[in-house]
Amino acid sequence: MTDSLPETGPETASATASSTAPAAAAGHKAKKEAKKPLPVWQESILLLAIALVLAVVIKYFFVQAFYIPSPSMEPLFIKNDRILVQKVSYWGSGTPQRGDIVVFKDPGGWLSSDETRSPSNPFTKALEAIGLYPSGGHLVKRVIGIGGDRVKCCDAQGRITVNGKALDESSYLPKGTMPSEDPFDVVVPAGHLWVMGDNRGDSFDSRGHMGDPGGGFVPVDLVVGKVWALIWPWSRAKRIHTPPDFQGIPAPQ
Repeated sequence: MTDSLPETGPETASATASSTAPAAAAGHKAKKEAKKPLPVWQESILLLAIALVLAVVIKYFFVQAFYIPSPSMEPLFIKNDRILVQKVSYWGSGTPQRGDIVVFKDPGGWLSSDETRSPSNPFTKALEAIGLYPSGGHLVKRVIGIGGDRVKCCDAQGRITVNGKALDESSYLPKGTMPSEDPFDVVVPAGHLWVMGDNRGDSFDSRGHMGDPGGGFVPVDLVVGKVWALIWPWSRAKRIHTPPDFQGIPAPQ
């Protein structure tokens, strides 16, 4: 007679499962106990590092603070006003449009030494690096013409024309200010801008640099972004919109 192995019944399987369950639970509990929370000081450093990374990302891709270096944009902006510049509008194929107020890097010789000031101490320098302190060394002007446009001053009524259409700039020029006392007739090269300050009598803009190697035109690549808001002083804080004066300008011939 051949001996047969005992069959494993439901009772045996149940006993085996019940014996392994406490061991698995104990192992899981041990793992949980092993994951102790970070000390407060380490957690604070981690949160600070994350905040700094986010600030840098926001500065380079979304918004950045600047200050107004001169009275060239009065009455809208006064010297030392603080503004926010957004960069989203010029992502991808987006480019500055007529009427936009833009911040751009100095094309070379446009700023005086007083207008290129930088933070004076390490703390404010660090804040500027991450976008939490207004940056200097840049210019703020209004775009009058884009690549291909013919910008001319002036018609019989003393108005600037863009591709033959006269601009009504009364909504942003200081009262009694001429659109320009200096005559000019230029065609903006592709990839460049013709820019002017609103305070035309006190703005050394594209007109004042026509004799430079660049002809007074600003390369689009130097544009940091579009002015989105005036944030300081609080009493004058507001959103900035492109005026309707630039609508209906015909395409360049």
